[in-house]
Amino acid sequence: MKHDRPNARIHGLDTLRALAILLVFTNHYRLFVSEGGAFGWLGEVGWVGVDLFFGLSGYLIGGQIFAAMRSRRGFSLGKFCARRLLRTLPVFYAVLALYYLWRPFHGNAPLLPLWKFLTFTQNINLTPGTAFSHAWSLCVEEQFYLLLPAVALLVAACGKSMRWAWIAIAAALLAGMLLRSGIWDEHVGAGGLRYYKYVYYSSLCRFDELVAGVALALLQNFHPRLWARVMAHGKLILLAGLGAGALALRLFLGDHFGYAVTVFGYPLLAASVALLIAAALSPASPLRDTRVPGAASLAAWSYAFYLTHKQLCILLRPALRAQGMGPDTAPAMWLMFGASLLAGWLLYCLVETPFMLLRRRLVPDNLARPAPPLS
Repeated sequence: MKHDRPNARIHGLDTLRALAILLVFTNHYRLFVSEGGAFGWLGEVGWVGVDLFFGLSGYLIGGQIFAAMRSRRGFSLGKFCARRLLRTLPVFYAVLALYYLWRPFHGNAPLLPLWKFLTFTQNINLTPGTAFSHAWSLCVEEQFYLLLPAVALLVAACGKSMRWAWIAIAAALLAGMLLRSGIWDEHVGAGGLRYYKYVYYSSLCRFDELVAGVALALLQNFHPRLWARVMAHGKLILLAGLGAGALALRLFLGDHFGYAVTVFGYPLLAASVALLIAAALSPASPLRDTRVPGAASLAAWSYAFYLTHKQLCILLRPALRAQGMGPDTAPAMWLMFGASLLAGWLLYCLVETPFMLLRRRLVPDNLARPAPPLS
C-alpha cells in the first residue's frame, strides 16, 4: 500500500484549514468587534474552528511521529522537539513582543505575566477578557505535544501489536469525559465565565480532537489494510462527518453550557472532525482533490493570521468608525478581514518562512527513506 506523507500537500486538508481560520475569524469578530451579532449563527458556532485546527494538528503531528518510527532512521525526540519549536515559536514570539513592547497594541485589556506565555501555561485558570487570550489554544497544543512522544514510545514498545495504543486512545477520551463531568459538577453549574475558565480553556478538558487526529494517524501508519478499506468509502465518510458535525453544532447551540453537552458534545465534535479529515484524505471523496481558490494560501498563513487578527480588528474598529464605517457594515468587515490577511501574510513571509527554511536545513525530517509498509 502506498502511504501519503503526513505533510504532503493535499487540497482537502488545505480546505479544512482555511475553513478553520475563517470560522475562528467570524467568532472572534462577533464576540470582540461586532455590535450587532455579525455573521449570525455562523459567528456563534465559529469557535469550532479551533477544534478543527486541533484535529488537523493531531493528525499531522501524530503522522510525522509514527512515520518517523517506521522509517529506517527511527523516531528522534530531540529532532521532533527542535522541529516543533522552530515551527511555532518565532511567529508566536513576534506577536508576543507586540503585546509587551507596544502598549497600544493590547489597549486596556490586562496582560498576564510574561512567563505564563513563555511556558505555555497561560491557559491554566485563564479568565476571559485578558489580552492575547486566544493563545490558549496554542498552550493546549504545546502541552499535548509534550505528552505525545510518550504515546509514540508506547507504540514502539508494543511493536506490531497496537492493542495497548488503542486502549490508551480510548482511555484518554474517556478520561476527558470524566474530568469534564467532575469539573462541571464542582465549578461550572449554570455556565458563564467559570465554564470558560475551568472547561473551555483547560488542557485537561479540550484534547478530544487532538486525540482523534492522532488516532487517524495511528490507523494510517500501522493498519494499512484497514486504512485502505476506510479510504474506499470517502463519500460516505464525508456525509457522516457533515452529519455528526451538524448534530454537534445543534447541541452546542441549544445548550452550550449544559452538563450533557459539556460531557458528550466534545467527543461527538471530535468524531465529526476526524471523519472530515479522513474524507479530506480519501481518494474516493470529492473533498480531497477539489482545489478551492485561495484555500492553500489561507491555510499557509493561518497560524500567523490566527495570532494577529483578533487584536488587529479591535484596533481598527475606532478608526473605521471615524470614517463612518461601523463594525457591522460590509465595508468595515471586508477591510478588517483584508487587514488581518495582510498581517498574516507579512508575518508568514518575514518570520515564519525564514525559520521554516532554517528548520529544513538544520533539522530535516526522517521521511526521506521510508520503511516498507507493514504487512
